[in-house]
Amino acid sequence: MEEQGFFYRDTWAEIDLDRVKANVEGLRNHLPADVEIIAVVKANAYGHGDVQISKTALASGATYLAVAFLDEALSLRRKGITAPILVLGASRPQDVCIAAEHHIALTVFQTDWLTQAQSYLNTTDRLKIHVKLDTGMGRIGIRTNEELQTLERMINNDNRLEFEGVFTHFSTADEINTDYFQLQFTRFQAMVSELAKQPKYIHCSNSAASLRFSEANFNAVRMGISMYGLTPSLDIEPELPFPLHEAFSLHSQLIHVKKLHKGDKVSYGATYEACEDEWIGTIPIGYADGWIRKLKGQEVLINGKRMPIVGRICMDQCMIKLPHKFPIGTKVTLIGEQNNEVISVNEIAARAETINYEIPCIISNRVPRIYKQNGETVYVYNAIAD
Repeated sequence: MEEQGFFYRDTWAEIDLDRVKANVEGLRNHLPADVEIIAVVKANAYGHGDVQISKTALASGATYLAVAFLDEALSLRRKGITAPILVLGASRPQDVCIAAEHHIALTVFQTDWLTQAQSYLNTTDRLKIHVKLDTGMGRIGIRTNEELQTLERMINNDNRLEFEGVFTHFSTADEINTDYFQLQFTRFQAMVSELAKQPKYIHCSNSAASLRFSEANFNAVRMGISMYGLTPSLDIEPELPFPLHEAFSLHSQLIHVKKLHKGDKVSYGATYEACEDEWIGTIPIGYADGWIRKLKGQEVLINGKRMPIVGRICMDQCMIKLPHKFPIGTKVTLIGEQNNEVISVNEIAARAETINYEIPCIISNRVPRIYKQNGETVYVYNAIAD
């Protein structure tokens, strides 16, 4: 392959930035003009690559970024991202000066945390705060009006702090039954109404809610899984207001092809035995790359035809049963499209008995990422080389 000069293995992921752009623009056109999009790029943008996805999202209509931890936000700053960034998860009180220095907003969900944080802030610091409300997720967040009002007073009485936002997270917005969503939404509305003054940003909608419930838009929504072209759940796929375009694909190449005879075994444990003379191909991807052993039996695409993985998946390699001999270097698609055939992230998630979120996240950083726009390679990232 032409891009091989940037890395030295025959397995890679491709990220279609045009599809990310289309997904963000789709939500932008679906929302009222006064509702902002917070692009969620935590976990290395769900395995897609934080910098390239951040730049694409911001160029396509997002105005804010969100990550899980302070380290992720600082990494974006070091890579030249200057847009507003919110840390959605917990940060340590002693690190607030770092956040303030780099203009990173932090989430607060305990009065005790804020008391400790204030003791570390310098007189010249200015830290933006988003208060997290626990309306039923049971994870982190303020649960009572009394504590929320106390936090509001503490923030407003300290000129080093800015109460920039308030938010919550829905636990069932991607389910057909909306009873619990409505319960959380009602609780959120009630708690926000208790504030003496509403902050700049009020955001409660994740991808599922932003696609389904316009009443929960407020003035900002958080776009996570849908930005990558993946439906929050298969149950709500028929309700999508616009099509989503899957951006992640995974490919390899045949590095060895051999003919086995009846009775020959394949891989650890000798769990696969040839029933007749068979062609077996080897590709250089395994569970250390995130192609986990549970995917044994999953099909891959060669020349647009499905062919099964046989034997146990190894740390760095796995084997495919071929209908006939193929040349070394033949492209193998594990996720993505070939001719008119597609293996989706959802298909891999079903085989692995998990959700689509997990699949691109677990493809490890030793798999290089190739970024495409208009069918052309615009950037190649090889974490190992860095």
